[in-house]
Amino acid sequence: MIPFAAIEDQVSAMELTLATPALLFPAISLLLLAYTNRFLALAALIRDLQSRYRDTHERNLYQQIENLRRRVLLIRNMQVMGVASLFLCVVCMLVLLAGWHGTALALFVISLLLMLLSLALSLREIQISVEALNIQLSGMRDGTAPETRERAERDPPSAP
Repeated sequence: MIPFAAIEDQVSAMELTLATPALLFPAISLLLLAYTNRFLALAALIRDLQSRYRDTHERNLYQQIENLRRRVLLIRNMQVMGVASLFLCVVCMLVLLAGWHGTALALFVISLLLMLLSLALSLREIQISVEALNIQLSGMRDGTAPETRERAERDPPSAP
């Protein structure tokens, strides 16, 4: 195990230059683009499901919309953390230009932590997405899709 004093010596010896926070720009930009694409895809899906729900009032559609609402909130939070990370990278660069290296290092570390939080939220959103797909596909195992099961429960079988 590495003693804390050794880590502290490494951090104090580390040189933070303008290039260091600038390295995060492409990564954060690509993450934000991916998050925006996910958001737009979910927004379109929600609009479609909401329109179908107004016509049919199927319980399954309402549950899917609620699931998508949770995912949209997660994506919003992912975007907020990503933007905050990028913002602090820029502030870090400005602080470096002013010569305040200790403050710049602290800002850079916070920026990295915000990026980690954004990625953790992204993992959670993916988990929710997979759970939703598993529920949707569960009907295939027993031979009926969720919509078909609901219809069968509502409408009695026709007499032969």
